[in-house]
Amino acid sequence: MTQSLSELSAQILDAARKAGADAADAIAVNGTSQSITVRAGALEHAERSEGVEIGLRVLVGQRQACVSASDTKPETLAQMAERAVAMAKEAPDDPHAGLASADQLAKDTATERLELYDPSDEPDPAALQEDALRAEAAALRNKDVSQVQSASAGYSRRRIHLAATNGFSAGYARSDRGLSCVAISGTGTGMERDYDYDSRVFQSDLRDAEEIGTRAAARAAERMGARRPKTGAYPVLFDERIANSLIGHLMQATNGMMIARGSSWLRDAIGEQVLPASMSIVEQPHRSRVTGSRLFDAEGLPTSERAIVENGVLKGWTLDLATARKLGMESTANAARGTSAPPSPSLTNVTVTGGMKTRDALIREMGTGLLVTSMIGSTINPNTGDYSRGAAGFWVENGEIAYPVNECTVAGNLRNMLKTLIPANDAQQHLSRVVPSLLVEGLTLAGE
Repeated sequence: MTQSLSELSAQILDAARKAGADAADAIAVNGTSQSITVRAGALEHAERSEGVEIGLRVLVGQRQACVSASDTKPETLAQMAERAVAMAKEAPDDPHAGLASADQLAKDTATERLELYDPSDEPDPAALQEDALRAEAAALRNKDVSQVQSASAGYSRRRIHLAATNGFSAGYARSDRGLSCVAISGTGTGMERDYDYDSRVFQSDLRDAEEIGTRAAARAAERMGARRPKTGAYPVLFDERIANSLIGHLMQATNGMMIARGSSWLRDAIGEQVLPASMSIVEQPHRSRVTGSRLFDAEGLPTSERAIVENGVLKGWTLDLATARKLGMESTANAARGTSAPPSPSLTNVTVTGGMKTRDALIREMGTGLLVTSMIGSTINPNTGDYSRGAAGFWVENGEIAYPVNECTVAGNLRNMLKTLIPANDAQQHLSRVVPSLLVEGLTLAGE
């Protein structure tokens, strides 16, 4: 494609105006991705994709419609716009739909300083395969590992441009480099699986393939001989790898779409204590070399740091323009969108206050209970916060790991659970969600 995404976005908006749209916004994405998976020392799967996708949202009065395409010919743009306008005219009125006003738009759009794009050359497929093979070989050096389910390496880069008839026009580039390994220990019905992975913006920051394979193997080996734990009420320590899922339930409950629908267990909780007073949750959209960062949202509003929970107290919702209007509030500049749907609220980077103690120290202090390292399934009641999930990990007795466990369920109510959290100090600072291991008092375990 010879034309820039900026020029393409402008052409889409021009086509929308000619088709009769009162207002419109457009997104254009030019992306490349490749992934390599190996198994048993040989290439198992290779995939590469590249292309341009475009999305258009038009507004006719208070009615809106979205269309998308992967063809950028002028006649396609004209057909898109005509189809979108025709769809909008048949759509119901939405009193909350609409673009940002000019005075709301971001002025600083120089995203390069956030270092979201690695300018180095795209890795050769052979280099990706070599990384995956090295991870697999490292895992297989562990005598307790019977096989490696998969070892994968991948890369992606994409350029994105947003434009609207309110005058906003800006773009940015992102890149990702990842490596993962899934190892299996034991044989037959005694097989246990675990993994390790890393994902970074810059290739130079990625952990070594042998380290990832070795760690995946060690974790799988530690799970050999797993059995069901005792049934009862015990403290549960959510390992750093999966603690984000617990915080994620709180984040989902503060999403403006859930609040606007009245379907959140936190719908009336602004100003209430939802975490211990020592803990806060802060959104930080301007962290460098972190995949979730952005200077402006999908509606062109400037992003900024904000406290979602401060000293344990819930401060507000995550909002885009439409949900903010519906709730009689101001947008928090959290709009996100793809090419085929209108904007919706979505978080960027989140940091949870860490504690002073290590995960091992919390294990010693919990006495008898469960360390959860993986979870499956989910039964969360969005209206009440009732929580139930399948879990696996390690049983703790007298402050020490006693044996691996599987096939158990942990249950409680999120409102009560979150107020008892005790954080460790082991959060990984390079992740978009910086969440440490979290100890929860008195959950119900269903085991043997």
